[in-house]
This record gives sequence, C-alpha cells and structure tokens, in this order.
Amino acid sequence: MGQRRVMVPVEQVDLSTVKYEQESIQAPHLTGFLFRFFVRVVETPLIGPSIISILKKSNKIDELLRNTVIPEEPMFKPEYPPQEKEPGVVILDEDGRPEDRVEAALNCLPHYDPAACWGSSSLPFRYWKIRDYAYAYRSGKVTPSMVAENIISVIEEISAKKPREPLLISFDAEEVRRQASASTHRFEAGNPLSILDGIFMAIKDDIDCYPHPSKGATTWMHEVRSVKTDAVCVSRLRGCGVIFVGKANMHELGMGTTGNNPNYGTTRNPHAPDRYTGGSSSGPAAIVASGLCSAALGTDGGGSVRIPSSLCGVVGLKTTYGRTDMKGSLCDSGTVEIIGPIASTVEDVMLVYAAMLGSSLATKIRMRPSPPCLPNLLSYDDSNTLGSLRLGKYTPWFNDVHSTEISDKCEDALNLLSKYHGCETIEIVVPELHEMRTAHVVSIGSECIASLNPDCLDGKGTKLTYDTRTSVALFRSFTAGDYVAAQCLRRRLMYYHMEIFKKVDVIVTPTTGMTAPKIPPSALKSGETDIPVTGYLMRFVITANLLGFPAITIPIGYDKEGLPIGLQLIGRPWGEATILRLASAVEKLCGEMKKKPVQYYDVLRAN
Repeated sequence: MGQRRVMVPVEQVDLSTVKYEQESIQAPHLTGFLFRFFVRVVETPLIGPSIISILKKSNKIDELLRNTVIPEEPMFKPEYPPQEKEPGVVILDEDGRPEDRVEAALNCLPHYDPAACWGSSSLPFRYWKIRDYAYAYRSGKVTPSMVAENIISVIEEISAKKPREPLLISFDAEEVRRQASASTHRFEAGNPLSILDGIFMAIKDDIDCYPHPSKGATTWMHEVRSVKTDAVCVSRLRGCGVIFVGKANMHELGMGTTGNNPNYGTTRNPHAPDRYTGGSSSGPAAIVASGLCSAALGTDGGGSVRIPSSLCGVVGLKTTYGRTDMKGSLCDSGTVEIIGPIASTVEDVMLVYAAMLGSSLATKIRMRPSPPCLPNLLSYDDSNTLGSLRLGKYTPWFNDVHSTEISDKCEDALNLLSKYHGCETIEIVVPELHEMRTAHVVSIGSECIASLNPDCLDGKGTKLTYDTRTSVALFRSFTAGDYVAAQCLRRRLMYYHMEIFKKVDVIVTPTTGMTAPKIPPSALKSGETDIPVTGYLMRFVITANLLGFPAITIPIGYDKEGLPIGLQLIGRPWGEATILRLASAVEKLCGEMKKKPVQYYDVLRAN
C-alpha cells in the first residue's frame, strides 16, 4: 500500500516548481572475467530476472512505469501540429531527382574559392570538402581512381593491425576500383552525375549497400537476412555518383554508445587511439574524422550519429523522424531511429542530406511532413534570419557534465552567436528528464527485442557479444504495460517541448556530457558494461530520438587533453533548415583552429 502515484495532467503542471535532478545511474562497471560471469548469471532463470529487477528498482524504472498513473493517452509514434515555413530557405522536391536536389543545395552555399583551398601547404589544417574533390576532378589534378588507390592502401594497412581496430567490416578493393573507374570515365567524358560524383562514402553496417552483406556488426545476421539491393537512401546517393568504400564498423546491433566491438575489433578515435570513438556509428564517424571519406551514413536511435560525431570532432545530422526513408536498414520498423549523414563540415552534410532525403509513402500519409528545405546561405537576409533566432537553454541540464570544460566551451559558442549575430539565449525549463530517459530505453529496447526474438529463440542469442546480451536481458524484462506507459510519457513530453518551441526556435545543449572515454584494455576481448559512462554520453541526445526532432552536432573546440567537444542544436519538427543555418554560423565562429587528428590521411594531396 502507499506506492501508487498519480501524475498531474501535463497542462496543469506548474513549471516554476520543477527542480532539476542530476542523473545518478546505479549499475556496476564490469570488464573481463567478471563481466562474462555477470552476463551468464543474468541469463540464468530465476536469478537473472531478480538481478535485473533490483537494478530497475534502484533506478526507479518500475516505480515510474508500474506504480504511476499517467493521465495522457499513448503516442506510439511522433505526432506534430502543422509547422510554419522557415524563413530564408530553398524548398527541395523530395519526389524529384536526387541530382536536382543536390544542385539546389549547391546553389545555397557560399562562393567557392579554389585559390583559398589549394594555395600554400602551410595553411592551417582543414578537412578537404566535397567541393575540393569536385574541383580537383574537374581541373584534372586527380581522378577518382587515383584517390581510390590511396584509400585502398590505407584501409589495407589499417586492416593488418594487431589488435584489430578496423574502420570497415566489409571491404572489397575491386568493387571500389570498379566504382571509381566508372566515375573517372564520366569525368573524362565531361558528364559527371552531380557534385557528389567521385565522392567516397562509408555506410554503417546496419544499412544495406549492395553487394555487401548487412551484419549489424554481428557474426551471424547475414546468414538470416540477405541483401539484394541498396537501401533507399543509398540508392539515391549512388544515383548521384557516390563511391561506396564498404560497410563501416559499429557497436553490435547499435546497442551501445562507445563503439566497442569484440567481434571485429574496436574502431579507435582518430584524435586519441587509446579512446573510444563513441557509438553506435563508430566506423562512420572515425572514417570521416581520419580524412579517408568525405562523408558517411549512420543510424541514430539514441544519439548514434551525434555521439561519435561529437567525440571525433565532425558534424552529424539527425533528421526529423520520417524525413528519410528507412527501407533497407536493420532498424526500419522502429519509432525512434533515423538514417543520417556524417561529414567534416556543415556544407557537406547539406549536400549529402539533399541527395538522400525523402519520406516513405506511409510517412507522407500519416505524418504530413512539411516540405524539406535548406537554408540559403548566399542570401543577404541570412544574417537577419540568424539574428532573429531564439536559443533555449536549460542551465542546470546544460551544466550537468563530467567536466566544466564542456559546458564552458558550449557557453562560449552561445556568446559568440550573440556577439556576432545577435542571437538571443532564453532560459527554459525542460521537465521530467528522468521520465524521458525511461520512456526512451523502454521504447527502443522493446522494439529491438521484438525484431530480435525470432533469431534469439533460434539459437543466435548466444552468439551476441556480452554487452549486447546484457541489453537483451534488460529489454526482455519490459512488459506490454511498460511499453504503453512509455508511450503515454512520450505524449506528455511532446506537449512540454511543443510549448517550449512556442518561445524559442532551437534548444541548445552540449552534445555529450563527457569527451571520448578511454578504452580499458580488458574490454577489447569481451566488451564491457559501464552504464554511468553511457549516461554521460546519452545525457542530451535522447530528446530528439523519443520525440523525433531534428538535431545536429558541430565541433566547437577541444578539452585540455585535445579531445573534441560538440554543441548540439535541437530544432522544431521538420526544422532541419534552421539548425543547419545556425550550425553553419557556429562552424564559422568556432572552427577556425581545427586540430589535425593523430590518425589522419590526406588521400587527395597524396598524389
């Protein structure tokens, strides 16, 4: 008796009484033998469920989901009211040709000056952009085939390392040469398909890219699921002339935030090889940060594009839920996941995003998305549009980080936006963040286990890595009632955020609560479970997943150890153009002194 709790209807909550509660996750950090032993105990009937129950109770999960009356009805997928058109934008035809959308995106970018990019080799470090490659190809400095040989050489060198630390899980040098040769011939004939022709990209291993298998970084997924064609977004990029180098490494089945992978080897952070890249899109972020590819595709169900992009010092875009067609990915039936681009610059993200966007027919019917737009960065009104933006900051949340270096750098970026563009920062309150975290883990976990159950019952579950098996044990403990309660919380949280977006245009946070964590040597063989680290890495990202909002991370500097720090911008539903515009401004203000990663390969100038 006395455990029952009733939540106040969301419209009646007095925000002045909301107090921020620092996240405190109760769970052990385990690696090596102790971790393997723990997993076997957790999987034991009777004992295992009891341990999971204790962990859930100590983190108040059962109290929220089973002892609480939530007055709101469930929202099983994000639902949005109609949105006003964003100012200063170019509307893209999502049903038109991807090449035409890319051309429209190109016309939104500032003037390109080859002399500024190809001048003295003593210029400060900068990543080669897609337009640099395009200029090099068109001017005859190099060909896609020449660049391909440089990339192949590096990938083969990395693949030979011991212990393994691969960027790619699936790689076929002859397939890369074939694509590069076709692109080279198009340039020789004067008929490149688009500005993306000859641009090298990697595809995360949970997105189909024919003829490669999609394993999701498991050892067995390709045995039960064959790949016969490209995913929709990959097909659109291929039609623009993109060259795919292979399938990028990842945290197994996306069930982790570090990128640890005992199956194939753990990808290392190019800025500090003794540290994690972040996950689950570890390979895509690292291959971009190392200079080998201009861009990559990842999936993001719980920060899996933004976390590794932030830790590796590159740009990662999570689009609005439903903005991109998920067909042809392992997570195409969930309610929190998207496929998003990773690149070294905002303009390259814009070009890739323009090519790959386009909702499925079912999404168009159900969600009625606003037309996709890009910011016109050439417009004289761009500064005026920037100056009118209101930035929402929840200070206690913003400052809840492992090191104040992170929040200080992010605060510096906001001050620069105010100084040079007149952006106003407004204090906001984001209620029920613990409820947000709980609703997210129950949603993504329940949806994941629903898709995995047939294979696990068929004996494949024991072939998963130990940390994936730990997640599976937790996810199996969720009931149908837990899932429905989480969806009631989703509606409640959506109300709070739509009210916030009546006052501000963008919500600003650090991307992660810590910089890249060190890799324990004992975790390389069997993995690890470190939920407090996961909490820091996911602290600010899950809002955009549970509620489907667009979000982007931009590198803004480094901590005292030289590790990248990212700023996250969360936009209104369908508001990609606004966050891209603001991200471009942040990039110009904070990106002048980029550090060359320790592991960086100049595959363009190598010739």
